[in-house]
Amino acid sequence: MRRVLVSLCAVVAVVTTGCADSGDADGGRAPQDPRPRPRALTWQQELRVADAQQRLIKQCMNRQGFTYWEDRGLTLQESRPVRFVQDDVAWARTHGYGGRIEAKSLRVHERNPNGTYRQGLSATRRAAFDTALDGGDDAKTLRAPLPVGGEVRKRLGGCTEEAEHTLYGDPAVWFRTSKTVSGLNALYGEELMKDRRLTSAIRAWARCMKQAGQPYEDPGAAREAVRVRTSRLGAARADEAFAAERRTAVADATCARGTSLRAVATARETHYQDRLRDRFGKDIDTYRNLGRQAHDRAVRIVPERD
Repeated sequence: MRRVLVSLCAVVAVVTTGCADSGDADGGRAPQDPRPRPRALTWQQELRVADAQQRLIKQCMNRQGFTYWEDRGLTLQESRPVRFVQDDVAWARTHGYGGRIEAKSLRVHERNPNGTYRQGLSATRRAAFDTALDGGDDAKTLRAPLPVGGEVRKRLGGCTEEAEHTLYGDPAVWFRTSKTVSGLNALYGEELMKDRRLTSAIRAWARCMKQAGQPYEDPGAAREAVRVRTSRLGAARADEAFAAERRTAVADATCARGTSLRAVATARETHYQDRLRDRFGKDIDTYRNLGRQAHDRAVRIVPERD
């Protein structure tokens, strides 16, 4: 159970959802800030922002005399993130846990035409390509402190910096707040792991799965079993493995929906994240506002994927 809730803390990522709190672990209600909070982007909106950034980079590189291919190898539904709690039964029936999508994505990145194109350039042009793309050796370094201490860094320059500036206005603020928000779960993970409402919902999910002939103690265990089975069967029995993956994923999603596991997980993580707003509320709101600003600009740059 401890392993599973660590995964839940890392993957549910409710810190970016803006769902309402459902009270504290003892049944009371945490104090609520009456001011409206900016809503986080959906995964579809995040994908559109990423696609807009690719389009802007391509346009910038073209202006500097280079060819650049956008990364749009997956369809909209194939691009859907598969989180720890997956309760879309129809998606699971078609894609399982996304095993074949992951394989397709890997093939797309292995055949990345930008890398092939870059390697085909002369040494001088290759250096110019790198400088145009991300600033090369002269790129600035952005720094972002993490909530648990330490910092992460990113080099930024060239067309990548230009694209981020167009979307977010201030790439440095975007980088800093995004790393703050993504690192908050490390501050409440231990409490979330012990949350009685969450552990109760996972036990209910496990009972449902056992009744469905899928005896796993949590979603993480179900997915690991699918991974091991797929690896064991190998390429020669890939269809058999995928059929089994879909059966387990459908049962998983059905039980998650029937036990409201996603809603419980979302509410409980939101509760713990909300208790950090006195320290990080400004960064959370800035992160969400910049994301919404970027999406508003992205819709004028690229269409949503099919």
